[in-house]
Amino acid sequence: MMTVKQIFDLAVKLGIQNDPRGVKGVEKYLDRAKKNHNEAKPEDKEYLDKDRLTNPYSDSRFHTGNLNASVKRVLVGIDIDSSEVLLASQLNERGKKIDLIISHHPLGKSLADLHGVMDMFSEIYHKHGLPIHIAEKITEERIKEVGRGVHPINHFQVIDVANLLGINLMNVHTPADNMVKSYVRKYLDKKEPETLGDLLKVLCDISEYKEAKMRGAGPKIFAGSPNHRVGKYIIEMTGGTSQSNKVYKELSDAGISTVVGMHMRDDAMEKANERHMNVVIAGHISSDSLGMNLFLDELEKKGVEAVPCGGLIRVSRNKKK
Repeated sequence: MMTVKQIFDLAVKLGIQNDPRGVKGVEKYLDRAKKNHNEAKPEDKEYLDKDRLTNPYSDSRFHTGNLNASVKRVLVGIDIDSSEVLLASQLNERGKKIDLIISHHPLGKSLADLHGVMDMFSEIYHKHGLPIHIAEKITEERIKEVGRGVHPINHFQVIDVANLLGINLMNVHTPADNMVKSYVRKYLDKKEPETLGDLLKVLCDISEYKEAKMRGAGPKIFAGSPNHRVGKYIIEMTGGTSQSNKVYKELSDAGISTVVGMHMRDDAMEKANERHMNVVIAGHISSDSLGMNLFLDELEKKGVEAVPCGGLIRVSRNKKK
């Protein structure tokens, strides 16, 4: 059995272990957050987010309820809205007690601060050969764009429902995305697909992508053809949301031939295609499911049961006794 706090702390720990910046990179990020907090003016400190001092993922938070509550069963979805909160309440009334709801996608303040995790793009691009000044400039522009986009959303609507019903609610976004990025990178490095056709085939050997294909949303080539060689590739599966479409020229110049992502906007796909890059989209909900499943497997090992909803394709990689 675990507490709500232990579950959230585990998510952050796993996110750091799989962070593309590396553990030391995350430590530097947290050190900068502490420095900014300490140097802030007294009148500004009340508005600063103290969670940022220990949690490097502003898009992942505990939202409402009791952090010390014991948890035996969680309701987990890629997306959680008011209907899933009411579902948890109904399950409780019918004797299937739900101790915690876990959403993958951000809610509340984690949605308002979605763009707060996007600066990791600078480090990812730099590791793939972009000069740091180009990586940072491109990233800064996109952060501002996303910040404007999420600003007018009704962020706390679902949290208000959970609060009124007395249901514990959290979300785990970038930590799970870090896990899927790490998993897919290691998997593809091991399989060494030569062509895009090979790449699609090996991706569909992963259970979540296979199921997504059965459902009509499996891995697809968005730019390129099956006989094109993969070459050097970048995995675009973490960092809060989609990247700037300006980055593909720079990635191509740095020798990257193929993008393997969760999803991609049309304007970004066109920019990648203009640079003759290959684009393979593994799938959004299936990739999110893979990341969440890797996290849920760790909870399962500790005796926590997961009830999937909200689009989650639940696959356990734990061996059944």
